[in-house]
Amino acid sequence: MYKIIQEDGAPIKAWIEGVPLEDAARKQLLNVAALPFIHSHVAAMPDVHWGMGATVGSVIATKAAIIPAAVGVDIGCGMVAARTSLVASDLPDNLSGVRAAVEKAVPHGR
Repeated sequence: MYKIIQEDGAPIKAWIEGVPLEDAARKQLLNVAALPFIHSHVAAMPDVHWGMGATVGSVIATKAAIIPAAVGVDIGCGMVAARTSLVASDLPDNLSGVRAAVEKAVPHGR
């Protein structure tokens, strides 16, 4: 479920439950949400963080406008949602090995 963040602009729908939102990223999102050509809302994904030019992990729909900086060099930077047949008891208590395997297989900027 998402959380609504709103001040003086379009609402921000933020899928950040259990994820800290950096102050710098929050300010970027609020600045974008205040633009007059935002369509409906701004969205923030769980990987949201401050970025050069635009907030990484944000989705910005616009009316009659394009924001080139909002399509950064990290587009699609590893976010995915996939349904599996696994349940919690199928997973090890420590997921560091799983994370290491994912990081080895998926290109990323770290």
